[in-house]
Order: sequence, then structure tokens, then C-alpha cells
Amino acid sequence: MIKIVIAEDHLVVLNGVKLLLESQSDLEVIDQGANGNEVLEIMSKGNIPDVLITDINMADMDGLELISKVKVEYPTVRIIVLSMLNNLQHVLQAFKNGANGYLVKNVGYEEMLYAIRHVAKGGQFISEEIGGIMLDTLQKSPSAFLNIEQIMEKMGLSEREMEVLELIGEGYTNMQIADKLFLSKRTVEGHRQNLLEKTGVKNTAALIKYAIRTGLMQ
Repeated sequence: MIKIVIAEDHLVVLNGVKLLLESQSDLEVIDQGANGNEVLEIMSKGNIPDVLITDINMADMDGLELISKVKVEYPTVRIIVLSMLNNLQHVLQAFKNGANGYLVKNVGYEEMLYAIRHVAKGGQFISEEIGGIMLDTLQKSPSAFLNIEQIMEKMGLSEREMEVLELIGEGYTNMQIADKLFLSKRTVEGHRQNLLEKTGVKNTAALIKYAIRTGLMQ
């Protein structure tokens, strides 16, 4: 029996995943949490799973931070990201933090079940969609994976600033970004200003052009 804990703050997604997993004789959802803090509290009480399935965007403690903490405190737990985010920055950061698998939320049932069983046995897995994006990126720019991390380090960009940059590139307003990342509008404005200062550009349009030119954005 593979014991599973789910970190997910959207009830529709949570209930759908639970329904699928609980229909399988070898999978058992032993607990759930709406954010990283809740999951860590669950584990601190001895309810430790074989596999943790976590979203990335969650209030209080997001999935990337949760992955890092779980890998330090519970190194035997295997971790799969299940997110609507399919950009390479998040994928690479998730694996760097200690994830063992990455799925997008439009993944098929069979692929999800295979991924869970494969990761539980010690393997690694990325969904077909992510694999396609990675292959396409490598074909266009073989150094793209290294460039993103090197540029972030050189410019001193944080993971949160990268998230804000990505949403700016998708056309979201400060308020919309604040809602998506569970931040205040003022905090988002601060991140936007930091991005302008660190990249040395004067406005949002120039910021987006710079990010695309340097490989920070796809």
C-alpha cells in the first residue's frame, strides 16, 4: 500500500485527485493540507506518507518551500508536484529543491497513477507535456536550462521575483498577481520595482523584452 498526503488548497482539484487515488487498491490518501504549514504539522504528528503530492501556489507556505523542508526533515518521503504551472523555471526549481516528479493539472488519470507508483519505487517522472516543453526548449537553445539559473544568480533574483516576472509577462495587473500569489498589492509593486532595478530597465515593456532576450522568460 502506497500512503499519500496531498497539499492542495483548491477543493475541486483535491476532491478529484482523492477520488481517483482512493479507487485504487494499492493507494491510500492518509491526510491532506491546504498549505505547507498544515502538511508539516500533519507529518510532525507521525502521519508520514510514502508520497507527498503538492501544488506550488499555496498561501502561508508554497510548494517549493514545502519540498525543501520535507527533504530535510523527512528525506525518505518521495515528492510529486501537481501544478497548473508548466514553465521550466518552476520545474527546474522544484527538482532542485528535492522533488521527484512534476505533473501538470491537465494530466491524464493513467499518467498520474503511473507517476505515483513509479516515484514511490524510487524513480523520477515528468509529465508528457513538461517533457515536450523541455525538448522544444533544448532544440531551440541547448544552454537554456543553465542560462536561467545563471542569470537568476547573477542578477540576484529571488524565486518570488521570478514568479512575479512570469505573471507580468502574461499581462496580469499588480492586483491580479497579488491574488494569484496570495500577496498584498504593495508587496507585488515592490517586487516589480526590484525587477526594474535589478535588470536596469525603465518600464514593464522593456522588462519583458529584456527577460525574453536573456532567456529568463520563454
